Amino acid sequence: MKSDSQHYKDAGVDINAGYRAVQLMKDSVERTRIPGVLSGLGGFGGLFMPDLSGMKKPVLVSGTDGVGTKLKLAFLMDRYDTIGIDCVAMCVNDIICCGAKPLFFLDYLALGKNVPERVADIVAGVAEGCVQAGCALIGGETAEMPGFYPVDEFDIAGFAVGIVDEENILQKESIREGDVLIALPSSGLHSNGYSLARKVFLVEHRDLHMPLEELNGQSLGDALLEPTRIYVKPVLDVLKNARVHGIAHITGGGFYENLPRFLPEGYCANVRRESIVTPPLFDLLAKRGGISEKEMFSTFNMGVGMVLAVQKEDTDKAMEVLTSHGEAPFILGDIIRQDESLRFC
Repeated sequence: MKSDSQHYKDAGVDINAGYRAVQLMKDSVERTRIPGVLSGLGGFGGLFMPDLSGMKKPVLVSGTDGVGTKLKLAFLMDRYDTIGIDCVAMCVNDIICCGAKPLFFLDYLALGKNVPERVADIVAGVAEGCVQAGCALIGGETAEMPGFYPVDEFDIAGFAVGIVDEENILQKESIREGDVLIALPSSGLHSNGYSLARKVFLVEHRDLHMPLEELNGQSLGDALLEPTRIYVKPVLDVLKNARVHGIAHITGGGFYENLPRFLPEGYCANVRRESIVTPPLFDLLAKRGGISEKEMFSTFNMGVGMVLAVQKEDTDKAMEVLTSHGEAPFILGDIIRQDESLRFC
């Protein structure tokens, strides 16, 4: 398909580039097709028919998020194949905290100039995230907005929908004293705290490709661009095999904001500080920025991406299931009765 809108192109919007971008992303989108997908690229809406068999009262769970200023690292590194994973991860990792299985995902990409190959790289990352989460990429929108975004910059956001039977929704009221907290390691900063990290490391003025001894030879750019870990498949398997009473996604606000979110009043997450092996990137960030440990735990995930509150008797089974998925779970602490919602011991 070709457009004859030369005047629109002169204004900065190349419709033909949009057509080419769609053609380049088709194979990536096709990777995410799962049972239930009823539509392909090009329609006005994405169609999905969920399998409701075995569910008494199905409930839809939705989540939306973006990548934030982590995008600035992608611009500086001229690398665009991972941030789509981040976008999916930030949505689906929230959804599973309710006990829901992600079904489908849509993305929204707004950019200053449509470079089809770059768009294809971004969407390839989105597709990879969907494959990791076991959900389908059923639609999206690419908006070329000259004069609003610089020609070499863009923003991306996403939206996911999942499903859970009403009786299986994880509620605060399910948390019990004595529940064991199992932590799943993060893959880095994930997609939070980048405004502070960028300021500390002065990323616009340094060689992001240079290996650093403090990072065991990894470059700062690669460490900061490490995509967010997606926990969907291991967590859904644990939910089938162990009594999980609550799940917390450790995102913006770190431990101090996110652990209290899944606790009923009068209960406390009793965290063993020595159980957390903080990756080198966090240590370097704290040292270079002169940031206190409390502020680090208030801003970053500190190497813990997700926390599950599991009934004590099911701890071994939960650990076994998580390990079988390639995770490296560890005991973070337990739930106690106390007025303060978080305590480090």
